[in-house]
Amino acid sequence: MKLFRSIFCVSCILAFTFLVQPAGASDRVTILYDAFGNNPALTRDWGFSALVEHDGKRILFDTGNNEDIFEHNVKALKVDLTHLDFVVVSHRHADHATGLKYLLKVNPDVTVYVPADGSNGFGGGAIPASFFRPETSLSAKMRYFDGDYPTDAHFGKLYNAGHFVLVDKLTEIIPGVFVVFTVSKNPHTLELPELTLAMKGPAGLTLVDGCSHAGIEEILQASSAVDPHVHIVFGGLHLVQAPTPEIDRLADALKNKWKIDEIAPGHCTGEAAFLRLQKTFGENYLYAGLGTQITVN
Repeated sequence: MKLFRSIFCVSCILAFTFLVQPAGASDRVTILYDAFGNNPALTRDWGFSALVEHDGKRILFDTGNNEDIFEHNVKALKVDLTHLDFVVVSHRHADHATGLKYLLKVNPDVTVYVPADGSNGFGGGAIPASFFRPETSLSAKMRYFDGDYPTDAHFGKLYNAGHFVLVDKLTEIIPGVFVVFTVSKNPHTLELPELTLAMKGPAGLTLVDGCSHAGIEEILQASSAVDPHVHIVFGGLHLVQAPTPEIDRLADALKNKWKIDEIAPGHCTGEAAFLRLQKTFGENYLYAGLGTQITVN
């Protein structure tokens, strides 16, 4: 009887410990693709990809710049791409999307969330009749489809496999996991839509960015609809060519205005920004080179 009571009590303690642990306490982010890192088994290249493990779910974010390099790094890190809950491709640029060619060979039925971006090749978006701007004074031979526009016209897609879901607004994919939709207003990437992965945790949001073409502050503002506090930011901040005064301003704003707890930048953030963000965040700057695995508490 005493042994039974002891086992029962231990079981109760373990059960209670499990129940009170905050969701996402063991979240992990593994960098699969980037141009810096010190793991000799991996191949560095310009681009970005990360495996995100959140609350028991496995999410692939972006797929890098080269399908062969992506395949090599995935295999070297022993990542099983056949077991994914879903994939997010942040935007249409090749350094984030080319590895889809390999992914869809090994997991052709996976669901891939992508930004709604017209004829971006991801999901074959519909072409409404209004797109053609009818001009009835033209002869039929000069009009699209002789003026008899099809009701099921779609842009083509580059991939025959995969289930692509086009996203054009803040969307909750599964409980506590969102994709944040932004559109760039910057001259070089004007009107480029992009998705950021946002996951709710006990300390605030974990954000995984592709390139932050809209600007990281624009993304933070958009993500505040999910949670006003961001715990940590991963990925590219697109500061590689930014003027030094702007990098300094932004580093200070991320820490003191937006109150981000930790930062783990990579990809297009840029070496000048790595240096200044490291100085600003100190021990709360987390190295996130190729092959790095970071646990989010």
